[in-house]
Amino acid sequence: MAHNDSAHDHGTDGHAAAASWMEAAKLLAHSDPVAVPEGASAMTVLIEWEPGDPGTPPHRHSGPAFGYVLEGAVRFELEGEPERVVEAGGTFWEPGGDVIHYQDGNALADQRTRFVVVMMCAPGKPMLELVDEEELAQRAHRRAPRPAAGR
Repeated sequence: MAHNDSAHDHGTDGHAAAASWMEAAKLLAHSDPVAVPEGASAMTVLIEWEPGDPGTPPHRHSGPAFGYVLEGAVRFELEGEPERVVEAGGTFWEPGGDVIHYQDGNALADQRTRFVVVMMCAPGKPMLELVDEEELAQRAHRRAPRPAAGR
């Protein structure tokens, strides 16, 4: 039986295929160090917020979370960091654990926002836990200063 190399190389030599793969991959974000809870599970979630939706109330995750904005813009705020807007094509991450995630809502009043998040969850823990008003008040000193009204 004759050997047909073209069936294996799809019309390219091995070096060209390797170079093509390298050019196709684009690093979007790198987070170091990352602490993943032992025995964690991972989930990928698509979030879709309608125009102006404030998003999830203040919460925390048991493990790290990594996000990529597909469309629109996310108003993002972690405890100890200033609020920022992550536009389509941008990334964000949070370490999980004790850190409060204050905002993940739609920063746009006239357009839907969509983003994908990959989360690592500790065994037996929920995907996210809401933070109550009492804890928010106790930790208010850890929140970055709020933007002035009208900005």
